[in-house]
Amino acid sequence: MRKRYSTKEILMSAGKYFSLAFVSFWTVLPIFSCIITALKNDTEYQNTSVMVFPKIWAFSNFIRAFATANMGSAFLNSLIVLFFVLLGSIIISAQLAFVLNRFKFFGNTLIRRLFLFATLLPGVAMQVAVYKIMGTLGFINHLYGYIIMMMGTDVITIYIFIQFMENVPVSLDESAIMDGANYFTIFWKIILPLLKPAIVTSLILKGVSTYNEYYGANLYLQTPNLRTVAISLYTFTGPLGSRYNLICAGVIISLVPAFVVFILCQRQIYSGITAGAVKG
Repeated sequence: MRKRYSTKEILMSAGKYFSLAFVSFWTVLPIFSCIITALKNDTEYQNTSVMVFPKIWAFSNFIRAFATANMGSAFLNSLIVLFFVLLGSIIISAQLAFVLNRFKFFGNTLIRRLFLFATLLPGVAMQVAVYKIMGTLGFINHLYGYIIMMMGTDVITIYIFIQFMENVPVSLDESAIMDGANYFTIFWKIILPLLKPAIVTSLILKGVSTYNEYYGANLYLQTPNLRTVAISLYTFTGPLGSRYNLICAGVIISLVPAFVVFILCQRQIYSGITAGAVKG
């Protein structure tokens, strides 16, 4: 026998699906508009609306955008930056979280509060001091200097690791110490393998912010051969106007690596985010 739904249940279900469809539509619309614009030649882009389909599909825009913006070199620079920044950030944040969580010393609470206070400070307000430090150390216009700056400890990542470590019993550390292990071995052999969900969550957050980072890359990587993907897209802007059909083509190209990574690693991504949502 089929279940009868009340009017209230039907309205709630309809409202739920309508809201999902509404949000999905406005989420997909900019991407759809970007694809249409990327497929227009210069004449059609200047004379038609962004939502009008092109009469001539200009797939050559992708080749022009890739070559003109030197996106091959930009992808390589972004890959190098991502690898070292993610590796360094995860190791530094995990070790710092291990110290703050496992060792109770004078000033532990103060350090945690100072990290929390640091998140309230706008990054732009500190750029004068950071730029002076970078210039004094000779880190401007050097990829390694930008990597060291971006490798700086991420407060959000620290708290993610602390949150997960609070669910790892201290008895594991005590048992390892009784077996003759030192704290270095405990961290690398016991604690870190148990933090895989936290590592995945941190990689997602830090990776997305680093890949999309424009302000710092544009400020400290001024040489054309050091450009990252985010900076390369601004090749088509200038005082006489912007060529948005080529910019959109470059945007679509820049989305391909992230899309491939998501497809290949979606199980790990979902498991990491889900595990992070229930820890506390």
